[in-house]
Formats: sequence, C-alpha cells, structure tokens
Amino acid sequence: MRSSTELVRMRNALLLVDAESHRFDWTPSTVPEDFMQERGAVDPMFVDAAERLGLASKHSDWDKVITISQHLLSNPQLVGSPIQSNLRDTYQHILKDGTGYCGDFTRVFMAFAIAAGIPVRAWAFSLDGFGGHGHIWPEIWNRQLQRWQLVDIFNNFYFHGQDGTPISAADFRHAMLAAPQSIRAALLSPGARPGYEHEDKLWAWYRQGLPEWYMIWGNNVFSYDLALRARNLGHFSRSMEQLEAIAIGVYPHVSLMVDEGNLDKAQALWRVRMHLLLVGWLGFLSVLGAALCLAMWMWARSIQKPAVSQA
Repeated sequence: MRSSTELVRMRNALLLVDAESHRFDWTPSTVPEDFMQERGAVDPMFVDAAERLGLASKHSDWDKVITISQHLLSNPQLVGSPIQSNLRDTYQHILKDGTGYCGDFTRVFMAFAIAAGIPVRAWAFSLDGFGGHGHIWPEIWNRQLQRWQLVDIFNNFYFHGQDGTPISAADFRHAMLAAPQSIRAALLSPGARPGYEHEDKLWAWYRQGLPEWYMIWGNNVFSYDLALRARNLGHFSRSMEQLEAIAIGVYPHVSLMVDEGNLDKAQALWRVRMHLLLVGWLGFLSVLGAALCLAMWMWARSIQKPAVSQA
C-alpha cells in the first residue's frame, strides 16, 4: 500500500475488462460501446487556449498535433515530476513550472486534441507486470489520412517509416518486434529537450515494455474532472480520488494486449483483481455484520423492562 507502482497495479486490476472481447483496430466510426468516449462539454479554458494557438486555422490534424506539442513542451526547464491535480492545474504547472509525468502530459494533450476536434485515445505499457513502472502516450486519428498516429508527447518524439509519415501505435509495436530498423524517431519540438539524450536508451526502454501493452479504454478527461470537482478528494489523496472515480464509474477501464508471451502476467493481474474483490466483499460483510450486531444489541436494550424498586 505504500508503493505507488503497486497501487497502480491494483488500480489496473480493478479496471480490467475481458481482453478476448476487445479489439484494438477500431476507428472513430466504429468506437466500441463500452469505450468511455468524451461526450461532455469541453472546458472553456481549453477552448480559449486552442483558439489562442490558432488550431482551427491549421491545414491538417498533424499540424495541430505539432502546435499542441510545441506548446506543452515550451518551458525550457522541463523536469519529470508528478503533478497529481485536476486538468486545469496540471496544464498550468506544465506550462509555468515545466513539471509533469507522462500521464500528466497525456491527459492535457488529449484535452487539447478533443478541443480541436481530433479523435484521440491513449496506450500504455508496463515494465513490472502491468504495474506503475511504465509509460503512457496518446494516439490521434488523422482525419486527412484516415489513420492512427502515435505521439510520445512526454519524451518529445513521434515515429515514422521510410516515407516520413507518422505511424500508429500498432505499426510501432509490430515494427519493434519484427523490424526495428524500419522506423525512426523524430522530435515533435526541435527546440525542446528530448526525453532521452541518448536515443539508444530510448529504444532499449521501448523494447523492454513491448510484452506489457494495454489500452486505456476511454478518453473522458473533461467528464472525469467534472465528476470529481465538487469532492476535492484529490487534495487529500490522489489514490482516494481514483478509487472514488472507479466507484462512480468515470475512470476508464484497461484492456490488456494479451499474447502467449505475457499470458502469465495477464493472469496474475486477474488474480489480483479477484483478491481485491474478495477482500472488498469480506470487508463489506464484516462492516454489515458489525452494524447488525450493534442494531440487535440496541434493540435488546430498548425492550428491557426497568427493574421494580423494593419498598
């Protein structure tokens, strides 16, 4: 419970959906029914910010991606540290302080993409059995090219093949497994720092995470914030906020990319889920039993006749 990476593993376990019934090759015209797609209102602050960036005047969705990326990477003192706050605060900290982890950058990037009308979703990979040691990055649907394109906003990279066109997450993973020499990394913002000074370390990190990919089954960044804004649990505990988000059904689920190479790790995560649900039910039954015992004790006391005093 004191390990942030283990808390992420438990969170992912609670959010698991049946991978066998989910495909990852869907498009914005075939969004799965249980994918938590953002259908709420866009935060006016992000609408205004998108207008200031001139996103509506850009010729293509990829031009918008580059503009958003360069904006988020504009602080010359970028440092990787968690923000753990709501969407507005996260955006302000990224710009003013240069702080934020990959999850912070991805959430804000997705907010801008939605404000600009670009379909977007997020992928993640883990290096510790689908726990918290890993990475998350967004993928946009380029409406002009009718294809997905992966954006490593936190590390300031995108990936392309021989023709220079940015590739999708699926193409990236396939190439990393079959022909890693066929893809190249390029900077989203040439004036900003790269996530890794030595590119070979970046590729080594990606290779290490290949067995544990999963998709975040939703992009409802604005609805999530709106649902929890009045509760303010994030100021008390980020874990408590996420637990409440799971309880009220606004936290996106997790769909694992399962194959023979990671089946044991996927099954282990399902066992964690079963353990957590069992502990939850036992805790609930214990509280319920204690409440019933207390109620019966109070009822028994209420029906006792007062003793008659002897003269």
